[in-house]
Amino acid sequence: MSVVSAAVFGVHLIFAALWSGTVLFTTYAVLPTALNGDASPGPLAAITRKLKLVSRASALLLLLTGGHLAATYYTAETLTGSGPGHLVITMLVLWFVLAGLVEVAASKLSDGFEEQKLREPAREARPFLLGASLVAILLLLDAGALLGLY
Repeated sequence: MSVVSAAVFGVHLIFAALWSGTVLFTTYAVLPTALNGDASPGPLAAITRKLKLVSRASALLLLLTGGHLAATYYTAETLTGSGPGHLVITMLVLWFVLAGLVEVAASKLSDGFEEQKLREPAREARPFLLGASLVAILLLLDAGALLGLY
């Protein structure tokens, strides 16, 4: 593996872990806090802005680094005709789903927190955050399966 590929792979892994961890933390810690009314909307709005920032930055960096890695290590035939290729395609689909779920959830939280509401936006965002958490876990499992093939 070249130094460039190693660096790209490292950035890819770091931002994949950061994105997944941020989504899981928001679902595990922030969402219950809002549902219980144990915080005020101001700090939770700031956390939601960070979730959006991490999600958008990670999505962009993962697209760029993943595209580089796919172009370096796969052909159209190996992407569509091999086990590792199928895992890469699955990862791409899950990546789009995760980005969409996080955007919807963060939007629902932000809109409600700006109106100084707490429990209602958390209830509205809950299914999207739970779905995003499931997708984040599936992405990590997919990446583990892909790495296990090498």
